[in-house]
Amino acid sequence: MSNKIKVAFICVHNSCRSQIAEALGKYLASDVFESYSAGTEVKPNINKDAVRLLKKLYNIDMEKTQYSKLLTDIPPVDIVITMGCNVACPSLPCKYRYDWGLEDPTGKNDEEFKKVIIQIENNIIKLKRDILDGKIK
Repeated sequence: MSNKIKVAFICVHNSCRSQIAEALGKYLASDVFESYSAGTEVKPNINKDAVRLLKKLYNIDMEKTQYSKLLTDIPPVDIVITMGCNVACPSLPCKYRYDWGLEDPTGKNDEEFKKVIIQIENNIIKLKRDILDGKIK
């Protein structure tokens, strides 16, 4: 059992932003925290544009390692990060809660997707740094 901080990236559908955050969390910060994503509803597939762009930009194949999950499908977590739901955001018990306020790029062009992906990458790097600096325990 790992004693790493557990981070949940949550969104209603768990098909795009939260999945990107889980993938980039594992890719960029698995040495510091465990990444999970979940939602209050599931989709049969992860957003195809998100899958395609993460393959292209980071060589990450989300379809091989991730799937849409409900909040009840993940372990208890220390940090909950909501993606910026414009509806009632899902809630989970946690020590820390943040909202990244990200626009949903679903249905938009690659440039809009890349902007969100870069925001998520920057937020993951900052979160990792804050944990390493002891700002988040």
